[in-house]
Amino acid sequence: MNLAARPEVSGPAAGSPLGTAECEAVLARLIRLHPKLIDLSLGRLRLLLQKLGNPERQLPPVVHVAGTNGKGSTIAYLRAALEASGQRVHVLTSPHLVRFNERIRLAGRLISDEGLVTVLRACEEANGDEPITYFEVTTAAAFLAFRDNPADILLLETGLGGRLDATNVIAKPLLTAITTVSLDHQHFLGDSLAEIAGEKAGILKPGVTGVIGQQTPEAARVIEATAAEVGAKLLRQGHDWQVEARQGELNFQSAMGELQLPLPALNGVHQLQNAGLALACLQNLAGFFPSARDMAAGLATAHWPGRLQRLQQGSLYNRLRNRFGTDGELWLDGGHNPGAGAALAQTLADWQARDDGPRPLHLIVGMLNNKDVANFLAPFRSLSPRLHAVAVPHEAAAMPPAKIVQAATAQGLDASPAESVTQALDRIVRTEGETPPRVLICGTLYLAGSVLATNPQDEIKLA
Repeated sequence: MNLAARPEVSGPAAGSPLGTAECEAVLARLIRLHPKLIDLSLGRLRLLLQKLGNPERQLPPVVHVAGTNGKGSTIAYLRAALEASGQRVHVLTSPHLVRFNERIRLAGRLISDEGLVTVLRACEEANGDEPITYFEVTTAAAFLAFRDNPADILLLETGLGGRLDATNVIAKPLLTAITTVSLDHQHFLGDSLAEIAGEKAGILKPGVTGVIGQQTPEAARVIEATAAEVGAKLLRQGHDWQVEARQGELNFQSAMGELQLPLPALNGVHQLQNAGLALACLQNLAGFFPSARDMAAGLATAHWPGRLQRLQQGSLYNRLRNRFGTDGELWLDGGHNPGAGAALAQTLADWQARDDGPRPLHLIVGMLNNKDVANFLAPFRSLSPRLHAVAVPHEAAAMPPAKIVQAATAQGLDASPAESVTQALDRIVRTEGETPPRVLICGTLYLAGSVLATNPQDEIKLA
């Protein structure tokens, strides 16, 4: 079975190494324990955790983060700031890009292959042949690793939704946070923003503060109603805290005062919102007191691969550099839903407005077949890019390039299929004039993982 052939909550990097042969073997066995790749429930995991001695009750204080887009970026800012303040930080995120180990960070370092095999085997032995999903059992493994390694705080990202997500077995987190809610995974979470927001709001807990990012009125009403029902205090963007770019800096305002900090290191207009959410969380972590200097360091040093990451080395980049020099730009982003498409298009429009002159724009797009390709691509119409549709390598669930082309053409985009990212880049190099182009590879983290596996970048900083 191709371990990468599963929904985005479980991890891309088709054909990439999963660490040692033992890691790969155990993961392959675990993914066969349930006939469905996703089956949202907490019962199976709670039973396994009980057999393991309930490690989820023996963890450092937890910050639990849900939302549609921006969860990982928000956690990246939180981790960088907390580590700048001297804290030891555990992190659980998903999916991974190149190696499964990326999901579990123990006090600042990725879990080792040996450590990963140890906790996976412990879960496998305790669970036996009982049905359990891949994400559930690997979440249990992460809890074991976190329990057995000392740290000061744990940053915990939901995999899908919130209410029935495996991470929601944490009964009393220190803080919860919800990034902007938009349409995604409707076949699991519901067809409306209200339904999806209700699932995300399921992480709110009695007596625990929830820090809430920018929301549509529809999503905000549901989150506020859920908070009132469970007895959670909310700190909402636009009400209790504000963030904006002002004169080349990030301006953050809350009841605790005003901060002028560096703009986020991560690229994209949407990162201002993610950074603001992280700052609001940092100001409300009981028992933790990161200074303004720590927060500034967090914004300036955060890294999160595959999210508007500029590629500046490797064979793919060299194809552009050999023709256009260092002025040719190659970017990579794993966004895959309409909200991500809107954020990417707005960022590209801002860059285009700042360019010295017109610059050709190319999109190399690969997606999974359960995604809303039309609404992902719609925001790009005003930019008039040339689109090259590719199949995500080694993915049975990859959307056929012809379907991407059809959707792009219906949006008025100039689109054609390509056999691979490499072929698309070669076509761009061959057909463009002398003006260095800007190229964005996007559509799914699976494609981003495949690109990074074959075109590694020093700045990934996975270790």
